Amino acid sequence: MAVTNQTELRSVYREPMPRAAQKVVDRLDVHCRKFIALSPFCIVSSTGVNGRADASPRGDHPGFVQVLDDRTLLIPDRPGNNQVDSLQNILVHPVVGLLFLVPGMNETLRVCGTAEIVTDPELLAPLAIRNRVPVSGLRITITDAFLHCGRALLRARLWDPEAQIDRGDYPTYGQVLANQIAGANAQEIDASEDEANREQLY
Repeated sequence: MAVTNQTELRSVYREPMPRAAQKVVDRLDVHCRKFIALSPFCIVSSTGVNGRADASPRGDHPGFVQVLDDRTLLIPDRPGNNQVDSLQNILVHPVVGLLFLVPGMNETLRVCGTAEIVTDPELLAPLAIRNRVPVSGLRITITDAFLHCGRALLRARLWDPEAQIDRGDYPTYGQVLANQIAGANAQEIDASEDEANREQLY
């Protein structure tokens, strides 16, 4: 049976504890700022044309997402495949959700807001690495933020070394694409990716 309204939903789930709503803040307090400063990884969720959703991973050194003030973040856009799914979505529907992770921590930080694509040199220059300035960034105006409990990551054993798979249990990137794209060569793709990972991170 599909759940189709709030009444049906609350027949399945009890009301949340008051602190679940009370913990939501409308600005980046000292704890949010500290979490972002420690985080080398976040996921940017967006929605585009016809409601198509996307979740894009962003990673760099800890603190790569800049806190401009208590309601504004700046995320550099590092080199990738130039498909720019998230950026195209934001042009249509600027509301985004962010999920920040910190290695070794089971809690996550969830942030919501509206994003715009910026190319201002004075904003992006401080984000340069190896003298390479990002071509654009996402400037996000915060609407709400809160710390999410650690049960999901605990269940996943995400930081437990013993839970890591043997990489040989899953095909390489090139092998996957060779099965999905007619005429693609797995070895050539893997070699190209290895070179890009060495030379084109920034």
